Amino acid sequence: MKIFFKGQNQLHTMLSLRCVAIVIQLILILLVRQGLNYQLPLFVLLLIVAIEIVFTALCYFYSRQQQQTNKSAIFVQVLADVIFLSLLLYFSGGATNAFVSLLLIPIAIAAVTLPLWMLAITAVAAVCSYSFMLWLMPMHVIHGNMQGHFIGMWVNFLFSTLVVALVVARLARSINKKELAIAKYREEQLKQEKIIALGIASAQVTHQLATPLATAQLLVDELSDDFENNEVVGDLKTQLNRCGQSLHDFRQLTFEIKNQVAKPILIEDVLTQLQQYIQLNYPEINLIMNNKEMSAKIGSVHTKGSITADGALLPAIFNLINNGVRASKANNSEQLELNIAVSDQHWLLAIRDFGSGFSAQKLKTLGSEPVDSEQGFGMAVFLSHVSLERLGGKLTLTNHHAGGALVSLLLPLAKTV
Repeated sequence: MKIFFKGQNQLHTMLSLRCVAIVIQLILILLVRQGLNYQLPLFVLLLIVAIEIVFTALCYFYSRQQQQTNKSAIFVQVLADVIFLSLLLYFSGGATNAFVSLLLIPIAIAAVTLPLWMLAITAVAAVCSYSFMLWLMPMHVIHGNMQGHFIGMWVNFLFSTLVVALVVARLARSINKKELAIAKYREEQLKQEKIIALGIASAQVTHQLATPLATAQLLVDELSDDFENNEVVGDLKTQLNRCGQSLHDFRQLTFEIKNQVAKPILIEDVLTQLQQYIQLNYPEINLIMNNKEMSAKIGSVHTKGSITADGALLPAIFNLINNGVRASKANNSEQLELNIAVSDQHWLLAIRDFGSGFSAQKLKTLGSEPVDSEQGFGMAVFLSHVSLERLGGKLTLTNHHAGGALVSLLLPLAKTV
């Protein structure tokens, strides 16, 4: 039953079930009246079925306008089933009707689809309906041993209601938790597969770049000997040295990640390296560093303490800074703002750019998977998100209230002995 009600529109599923139930109700009414010659109030029963058909049709048109089904709509349908079944049973024998146990079906549906308090109301409504029908039974029907029989049926219905409400609800929630855990595990597995593919591609490209980079370095050294004071040759040599250093850092990072080499890093050292990185690579950027904006959210503000991380931390932050700088420049701005705050347990770094901010669609996908982006946000943010998540951190993407994007990363502080 849990799998049957697992679709996106549970309301549509319930309406389909009620359509089947209406057909069965009409067949049983006609069969009992015409085939078994029971004197049933045919007009009243058909009127109830007609009202049920109109109600179902109205609910069907409502469900077509709703993209998602809320719990309140399901709750209304379950209570409607209890009411319609109770009316049909009341005018066809009441508590003596052999189909009185059908009142357990709405309870079972509520146990699978609704919260506990809605399930409790549904169960109480069904029990009250059965009790009311039993109370209104004519006295000439309840006589002798039949009185004990009907009371036993009522107790049996009450016990069945408790079993369905408690056991089925518990099993349904247990299965739901397992399904959520499996879905999360699959999502993580897919993410790791993407990371592995990116890592293999990066290793291949790095290996292929090592030889031509070494050759270019030798050529530049020869040019430097021939043209010692040439600025172009000097700039080329500087850029090649940066490429060689980046290649060396990448190999060192790969070694640290592979061997899980993590060590405490002072927050002050991280901030110093961030400042130096921005000044070296983006000297035109006006960097604003403060610790006021996030102080109310994170607690006591200071820059002391350390975090436990490996070599993947700084590249992850550099990726976010590069994105922020590109976003600011794309919006004709040369400003970048860093907000720093430290509490007793966490370190918060918020990077605010002065660009156009994230669109609603990008906010849904950025960080969870690689996405295409004109400014290159997707891949960098995805890699940074995975790196910070592996270090026990959290990356949050929002839009700043004054304009631009706000990327916040939260990392746990290293435990002091």
